Amino acid sequence: MADDMARDRGPATTDLAKSPGGRSPGEPPKPARPRASATRDLLLDAARRNMRQYGMLIALALIVVLFQIWTDGVLLKPNNVTNLVLQNSYILVLGIGMMIVIIAGHIDLSVGSLAAFVSAACAVMMVEHDIPWVLALVLGLAIGAVAGAWQGFWIAYVGIPSFIVTLAGMLLFRGGTQIFLGSRSLGPFPEGFQKISTGYLPEIGPATNYHNLTLLLGLALLAFALLQEVRDRRRQKEYDLEVLPRNLFLTKCVALAAAVLAFTMTLASYRGVPVVLLLLAALLIGFGYVMRNAVVGRHVYALGGNRAAAKLSGVKDRRVTFLVFVNMGVLAALAGIVYAARLNAGVPQAGVNFELEAIAAAFIGGASMSGGVGTVFGAIIGGLVLGVLNNGMSLVGIGTDYQQVIKGLVLLAAVGFDVWNKRRVGA
Repeated sequence: MADDMARDRGPATTDLAKSPGGRSPGEPPKPARPRASATRDLLLDAARRNMRQYGMLIALALIVVLFQIWTDGVLLKPNNVTNLVLQNSYILVLGIGMMIVIIAGHIDLSVGSLAAFVSAACAVMMVEHDIPWVLALVLGLAIGAVAGAWQGFWIAYVGIPSFIVTLAGMLLFRGGTQIFLGSRSLGPFPEGFQKISTGYLPEIGPATNYHNLTLLLGLALLAFALLQEVRDRRRQKEYDLEVLPRNLFLTKCVALAAAVLAFTMTLASYRGVPVVLLLLAALLIGFGYVMRNAVVGRHVYALGGNRAAAKLSGVKDRRVTFLVFVNMGVLAALAGIVYAARLNAGVPQAGVNFELEAIAAAFIGGASMSGGVGTVFGAIIGGLVLGVLNNGMSLVGIGTDYQQVIKGLVLLAAVGFDVWNKRRVGA
């Protein structure tokens, strides 16, 4: 019997000795996962993690391609691209401020009326009182800051919901615009003021088929963007954070370079960079840096993500909320000035539905209703989606009634995607 037991134990001991990793006896070795399959899984995982960030950018590219084909190439002609920038500049300015407000967990319904109020005030100062346009510009921005501080006080320190305060502000500033202008249009404005929205960079260097200064700025922007991408990737690796696979990162850099160069060549083949585009670039870079790296930007995200936890962590929630609405007031005033400069007149109908366009741009660009989510760049993308839709549908002859329906469906789809994405991540 002992021989039988030894005989029974022998093969088992031999099997265990031969099986790596403590595999049970008789279990077949696991096949190694093919390298191509592992790479594919890594790419799919990276795509899922970056879906929220790049999904709307891909959607914008598809919309551009669609209307470029539909309009027989008219959409991306240099003069039409410049018109896109000029026509949507004030909405993009408002979208940046609205994105920050929504990230903080609030909403602002007064921005369109405040923009109209500031444009009317500047018109009265320059046309009826002969105030120099530079001083009128500064006073207009100051009016926006005071209006934002007024609303921010009631929201941050009194505790009235932002929806109610800004709804009251919408009525207040719209009434102020009517008091200033009545039913008349007031203009024209000095040439320097008009150039805020209709001016272009001067031509320098030898005569060529392209705008030389625009080409130089485009190359500088490309170098800065690629350097920033490499720097961000290196920083993420230093902190052991997940980064895009090398091939996907290189593809992203190539796509970025192609987009910047194509946009630069398009502008350079017409009249160059509009002044208002430089203004938008400064706002994008400045606010993008603040929201990513500055303490106040981190605090805005913290308040929108979890106000109670942010307060326990030492965030001064009232002060941050107050500053958010002061900033929104200044940007609304700037949007009103840009709009008035483009029209070359102060009109009582200015700013109608601007707040809805700005809110739509923020949500299409990735903002979340619950707050704490969104980027300044996303607001620009959302505004461009709306702008390309408006311009493309007008070029193909779609009526304004159907345009409103389509934009409403796009907004609903964007918010629906946000809800689906959060549920998927939670699951």
